Amino acid sequence: MATGMEKIDEKASSSHEAEQDILATTLSKSGSSERGHPDDNAKGTPILDGAKFMEVMNAEYALALSTGPQLKATSWRSIQLFAILLVAFMGSLSNGFDGSVMSAVNGMKQYLDFFGIDGEDAGGGVGTTTAIIFGMYSIGSIVAVAIAGPIADKFGRRGGMSVGGFIIIIGAIVISAAKNVQYLLAGRFVLGFGVAITSTAAPAYVVEMAPPQWRGRLTGLYNTFYYSGSILCTGITVASGRRQSTLSWRLPLAIQIIPAIILAFGSYILPESPRWLISVGRKEEAKRILAKYHGDGDENAPLVKLEWREYEEAVRLDASDKRWYDYTELFNTANARYRSFMLLLMAFFGQWSGNGLGYFLTILFKNAGAKTQNQLLTLNFVNTIVSAVGALLGTSLTDKVGRRVIWFWGTFACAGTLAIITGLTAKWGSDGANPAGANSAIAFIFLFGFVFSFAYTPLQAVYPTEVLEYNTRAKGMAMNALAVSCAGFVNVYAGPIALGRIQWRYYIVYVVWDLFECLMVYLFVVETKGRTLEELDEIFQDPNPVRASKRRRRVAIVEKGGEKVVEVVDGTGAVVA
Repeated sequence: MATGMEKIDEKASSSHEAEQDILATTLSKSGSSERGHPDDNAKGTPILDGAKFMEVMNAEYALALSTGPQLKATSWRSIQLFAILLVAFMGSLSNGFDGSVMSAVNGMKQYLDFFGIDGEDAGGGVGTTTAIIFGMYSIGSIVAVAIAGPIADKFGRRGGMSVGGFIIIIGAIVISAAKNVQYLLAGRFVLGFGVAITSTAAPAYVVEMAPPQWRGRLTGLYNTFYYSGSILCTGITVASGRRQSTLSWRLPLAIQIIPAIILAFGSYILPESPRWLISVGRKEEAKRILAKYHGDGDENAPLVKLEWREYEEAVRLDASDKRWYDYTELFNTANARYRSFMLLLMAFFGQWSGNGLGYFLTILFKNAGAKTQNQLLTLNFVNTIVSAVGALLGTSLTDKVGRRVIWFWGTFACAGTLAIITGLTAKWGSDGANPAGANSAIAFIFLFGFVFSFAYTPLQAVYPTEVLEYNTRAKGMAMNALAVSCAGFVNVYAGPIALGRIQWRYYIVYVVWDLFECLMVYLFVVETKGRTLEELDEIFQDPNPVRASKRRRRVAIVEKGGEKVVEVVDGTGAVVA
C-alpha cells in the first residue's frame, strides 16, 4: 500500500480468499498515552490523536471491515449461509464416516469371519488382505484425480459436489451388500473415487462462499465435520457390534449413504460460488451472491467492493482452468512452484504424522492391552469424540494463531505423544501384565488424536486453499487429493502389514518422521494468515518467502472529512512519510 492518506476506493486492491482477519489487537485508541517523538510534528509526520492503531497484514482490508455493513453471526443471512455450507460439509462427513467405519468393522469378528480374513491374517485384522481392502479406497481416489479438477471447473463447485455424492451412494450400496471380498474391493474403489471428487469441489466451494473474516474458521470447520462422521459411525458400531449377524457390519457400511444423499441432491439448491460464476462470465449473478452473503445485501459495501476488484483481477477468462488438460500453471513459475510445494507438504505431512494409525485403532488398542470386541469398539468411539474436541478447539483458534505456529508445535506434540505411546506399549502392552500401564498407553492414544486433530484437521482444509490462486484452485485441490491418496495408500497398505509383524515398533517410524516434519515446517512453511492475493504473490516471489510472510504493518484508522481513512504509521504512532 502506498504511504500517506488514501481512501479505500482510490486503490484497486486484492483481497485474498483466505480469512484476512485483522489480528485485531488494538494497540491504542482515542486518548491513548502512546505518542510519537516530540520532534515528529516538526518533521512533517503528524501524530494521529484519537486514532485507532492496529497491527495488520492488510491495511485496506482493516479499513473495509471498519466501515459499511457486514454480516452478523446471528443474522438471518448468516443462518442461511451456515445452512448452505452445512450441505458442503457433508462431503467431509462422508469421508470421516468411511475413514472410521473400516477401522471399526475391522475389529469385528463377524466381519472377519464372513470374509475369511481372520484365518488368513495372523493376529486378525492385520495383514495382506486387510491392506488390499483398505488400500483400494486410495487407489480409487488416485484414479479419480484426473477428472476431479476438470469437473469442478467445467460444471461448477456445486456440480462437482453432486457428482461425487452420487458416486459415493453407489459405492456405499455395493460395499454394504458385499457377498465376498471382490464386492468389498469394488465398493471401496468406487467410494474412494467419489470422495476424491467431493474433496476437490467442496473445500473450494466453502472457501469461495465464506466471508473473508470468517473464512479460516468456516473452512477449518469443513474438515472438522470429518469427526461428525466418525462419531456417528463409531457410535453405531458400538451398538451394531453386539449383533451376531452380518447386520453388525452391514448397517454401519450402509448408513454412509445418508450424508452422500444430502450432498448429491442438496447441491442443486445451493447458490453457486461467485468466483466460479465470474470465471464463466455470469458477473451480475456473482455480484448479487457476494453482496448477499458478504455485505449484508449491500453491493456498495466497502468489503464487497474490495473483494469484487480482487475477483476481477484474479479471474481470467482464458486461464488454464478453462482447459481441462492443462496443469502447467501449478508449476510454470517460481511463485507457482513454491505454492505447489506448500500444498504438497500439507498433503503428505497431514497423512504421515501418525494419523494413518487411526485406520487401525482397534489394533493399537489391542497392542495397548484392550481385550474384548466391545472394549475395542467403545474405545474407538471415545477416541473420535476426543479427536472432535481437539478439532473444534483448533478451528476456533484458526483466525487467532498463525498457521506456522499451529503446524510446527502441533507436529512436535504428535512426535512427543507417539514416543510416549511407544514406550508404554513396549513395556506394558498386550500381555496385560500391568493394567495401569496399558491404560496409560490408551490415554496417550486419545491424547495423540486430540493433538493431531487440533493442528491438522483445520489446516488440511484451510492451508491448501489459501496457497492456491483461483485459476489453479480446482486442479490444485485435485493434485492435493492425489497426494493425500498416495500418502494414504502407503498408510493403509504398509500399516496393517507392519503392525502385524513388528507391532508397536512401527510407531517409532512416525516419531522420527514427525521430527523431520518440524524441521521442514520451520525452514520452509509460509504464513498465509491475513494475506491478500497480491501480497502472497510478493511473498512467494521473495528470496526468503518465510521471512516475507511474517511482516506486518502498523496502521491507524482515523476520520477525516466525515470519512474513515487509513494511515501507515511507525512504531511511535507517527505517519510514515
